[in-house]
Amino acid sequence: MDSFDLIRTFREVAALGSFSRAATKLDMSKATVSKYVAELETRFGVRLLNRSTRSVSLTDAGALLLERSKPVMEMVELTQAELQEHASRPTGRIRLSAPHGMGQGDLPKLLAQFMGYYPEVSISLHLSNRTVDMAEEAIDLSLRLGPIEDDNLIVRKLVLVKLVVCASPRYWKKHGKPVQPTDLAGHDALTHSRLGHHPLWRFEVEGKPVDIAVKSRMDATEAGPLIQVAMQGFGVLYVPALLVQSHIDHGELEPVLESFVRSDVWLSAAYLQRRHNSAALRALLDFLETRIGARAPAKKK
Repeated sequence: MDSFDLIRTFREVAALGSFSRAATKLDMSKATVSKYVAELETRFGVRLLNRSTRSVSLTDAGALLLERSKPVMEMVELTQAELQEHASRPTGRIRLSAPHGMGQGDLPKLLAQFMGYYPEVSISLHLSNRTVDMAEEAIDLSLRLGPIEDDNLIVRKLVLVKLVVCASPRYWKKHGKPVQPTDLAGHDALTHSRLGHHPLWRFEVEGKPVDIAVKSRMDATEAGPLIQVAMQGFGVLYVPALLVQSHIDHGELEPVLESFVRSDVWLSAAYLQRRHNSAALRALLDFLETRIGARAPAKKK
């Protein structure tokens, strides 16, 4: 049995001077209270209470335990209350990881709205395109693009991600716009380093997946440099629209092949445990699912 339960029971008997009164206050049987105190005495190897038919009094050892256990029990009770508050009311700090590009999209605004709704919640945002080890890096929630194959994670799909093939108007004017995905084989591609030296871009043609081998003019571990190079007219991008939408809106990049882009890439939220998550984490999950889901792109016809 838990040592804290034993000490708490002992303290009630000492405070009330009676096994019966302690049993009533703790909602336990008198026999259980007596058993708990006897177990504590056995563990310490010393008598803690003097017992008679009329009263209970502390031994010297009992008086020492009563004095020394007070700050410990106060700390345990305070911590227990704070933990219960974490479980029932959104409070505390959440460590959130997300791809770099989301830091330039709607995510910061969404997090600001969330903090407005929950003023006692703080957020640490870690932006990285690598796959983080959530346990090792103490990440509470990870937003990820594409499939998640880690069986240790609980995954909640948030929204299908719209992809876009795009380049600068200057590039299209010089090289011509592709009409079919296969036309991209003759273009300069700007690719993510994880695709390797022989990158493939997946599209959907008549409802079926088609992989197109492209020639990488430049690759990078982050999308940011590739976007800058594309705007200078040196290649074609195939990226989540949220990374380049502002540049498309300003005419710096122009999309093509919109009816062929793949429609099976999800933005998902991953976390480690299904049970005993904090109220803050549950609130953030629900908030993101509601708000990001509301921004879901229309399905292609």
